[in-house]
Amino acid sequence: MKAMILAAGLGSRLKPWTDQHPKALMPVNGKPLLQRNIEYLQTFGIKDVIVNVHHFADQIIKAIDDNLGWGSIVSVSDETDIVLETGGGLMNAHWYFDDEDFVLMNADILTDMDLLAMRDYHHRHRPLATLAVTNRDSSRYLLFDAKNTLCGWRNEKTGEEKYAGNRPVFTQKAFSGIHIINPSIFSHITQRGKFSMVDVYLDLAGKHAIAGFDHSGFRFIDVGKPESVVKAGELFD
Repeated sequence: MKAMILAAGLGSRLKPWTDQHPKALMPVNGKPLLQRNIEYLQTFGIKDVIVNVHHFADQIIKAIDDNLGWGSIVSVSDETDIVLETGGGLMNAHWYFDDEDFVLMNADILTDMDLLAMRDYHHRHRPLATLAVTNRDSSRYLLFDAKNTLCGWRNEKTGEEKYAGNRPVFTQKAFSGIHIINPSIFSHITQRGKFSMVDVYLDLAGKHAIAGFDHSGFRFIDVGKPESVVKAGELFD
């Protein structure tokens, strides 16, 4: 099983650190987020990883090279010309993946979620993609129907909503930024350039199952703001 870590973002919420560094190298207890997530994947036997880069790309590439990939075989997907967001970033690196399901995850999250349990859930239900979610409070939610398949999206701050087909009875969950994806998805993605994977899922959800895997109870934090770095240090040694 291979994985991609999304590390190209500008990290504007982590200023002033990101005025001089990429968010993926933000240290938590002295260890960069990127290293922590590469080592997290290793605990589940995943050592083939590709990382996309844009903001201070040279620093990320140097850290990977200097540390020999922290024990993994780490490739780089170059987005230095333009940051492509989650969907565009994945499409730009589609050449890396084979015919096996793969993991896609954000560089700026930390969790001890059981990735093997998520993989087993994905294999049992065979959706096009499985998304890690929890019951935590969030400003944006994914919406799931009674069969635990994606049916919409909601922004609590703006009131904006998107639905895949008719609006059903739904449960809202907060997305954790971890996906397990069947590589056949590449033949269904019509967007090009810069776009979001959530938009892809909403476009495809009418005809293809996109499942939710609830990992509430495991540790999780979005290390998106300076104050969350302190909290992350309390949660993860």
